[in-house]
Amino acid sequence: MRKYAVPIFIVAVLILPFLYLPALSAAGEWKHPSLLPVSWTSGHWKRLFAAHGGIMPVVTVSFLLSGIVALLTTAAGFLLGRLLAGDPGRRQIQAVGYLAYAFSPVIYAYCLQFFFLKAGIGGTFPGVLIVQFLLFFPFSVIYFISYWGRNMMALEELCFTLGASRRAAWMQALLPVSAPALRTAFFQIFVFSWFDFGLTQVIGQGRVSTLSLTVWQYMAEGDPYIAAAGSCLLLLPPAILMLMNEKNIRFRP
Repeated sequence: MRKYAVPIFIVAVLILPFLYLPALSAAGEWKHPSLLPVSWTSGHWKRLFAAHGGIMPVVTVSFLLSGIVALLTTAAGFLLGRLLAGDPGRRQIQAVGYLAYAFSPVIYAYCLQFFFLKAGIGGTFPGVLIVQFLLFFPFSVIYFISYWGRNMMALEELCFTLGASRRAAWMQALLPVSAPALRTAFFQIFVFSWFDFGLTQVIGQGRVSTLSLTVWQYMAEGDPYIAAAGSCLLLLPPAILMLMNEKNIRFRP
């Protein structure tokens, strides 16, 4: 039994937020020392969808922002990874990519804020999109530089040897084979963008409302119940993507 103690503890710690937050969001009254809520209510969820003009516009902005950033960053990183494949300096380029993560994203955003204000895109959706792209693009490049190894290059050469055009090689061989890697990169970058707070707060200047910023606002207002309901919405898409990606990896041929 002892050998299972540590795994059970780790699993319990990981699952606890997914149990606690839904319970808190539906708790009518939950006071110490009760281990469970005394009563249950749907009022907090109703307030969440009614407060500040409704939560759905904020969720829509978050989905659009994260989806566009993940799509552009994944595509750009994949193509640049191919261009750098076989380059003798690609390891140095990969190492330079880590510099973007040498300090806090908030500090990174403040370093760029002046240029965004001068360009007139501070406090705008395009401005937040661009700054997230700048931060997550190095991650995509690092990921795909490693992906474009000998096997992928050999597959491309094989396609050309068999008489395939460049377009046919990409559409019928390289992209289908790379689909799992592309999905993994897309899911990871989507989650990074979805949970981003510092970049959006600094560059968005409070004018671009995302779900993570809204949940933080509810927490700052001292309303744990509605904050828990918002946190459930915040955790739902990453949890679904995580399960989809895990299934994709497990059953990948």
